Amino acid sequence: MAEEKEREKSQVIEEEAPEKDKEEPCEQQPQETEAGEPDAAAEGGEADEAAKLSAELDTLKATIEKMQKDYLLLMAEFDNFRKRTLREKADLIKNGGESCMKAILPVVDDFERGLAAVEKSNDLEAVKEGMNLIYNKFKAYLEQNGVKEIPTQGADFDTEYHEAVTTFPAPDPAQKGKVIDTVQKGYTLNDKVIRFAKVVVGE
Repeated sequence: MAEEKEREKSQVIEEEAPEKDKEEPCEQQPQETEAGEPDAAAEGGEADEAAKLSAELDTLKATIEKMQKDYLLLMAEFDNFRKRTLREKADLIKNGGESCMKAILPVVDDFERGLAAVEKSNDLEAVKEGMNLIYNKFKAYLEQNGVKEIPTQGADFDTEYHEAVTTFPAPDPAQKGKVIDTVQKGYTLNDKVIRFAKVVVGE
């Protein structure tokens, strides 16, 4: 009886062993599936990230290209502005006195008419009056353009406006250090001296 029981146990063990061998591969399959799923998800995430980076790169390239075009356009506009400014400056230097010269021409016309009248007229008073009119007209034009005569006669000698040609004994003590005669008139342009008045100073 004991021998029969041992034989039955050995048969049961032998039968269970193949079943376990068959079951082991089946148990490993889910593990392979579970291990494979994260790999596929990772690959999908990397693809999305690559697509996103590619889109950002394309956007940056387009932005840089636009900035380069804008820069070239701005440089071209600045170069044109610089050339135009230099040309206008050169024209201003060359023709800056055009308006002044045009305004003086009528005075020249008056002088020519006055000289022609002197040759034909014996009336000295009329000639003198005509010359005074021309002189006053020209002087008014100078004043309109900021040119003013520097006061001299009886004024205190001032080196800012006067140039002493010589000194002369003052006939009156009150005239010492004052201008007693004017050799050449001086003028200012917009309060800036353009010619000093040459004067004689009393001492």
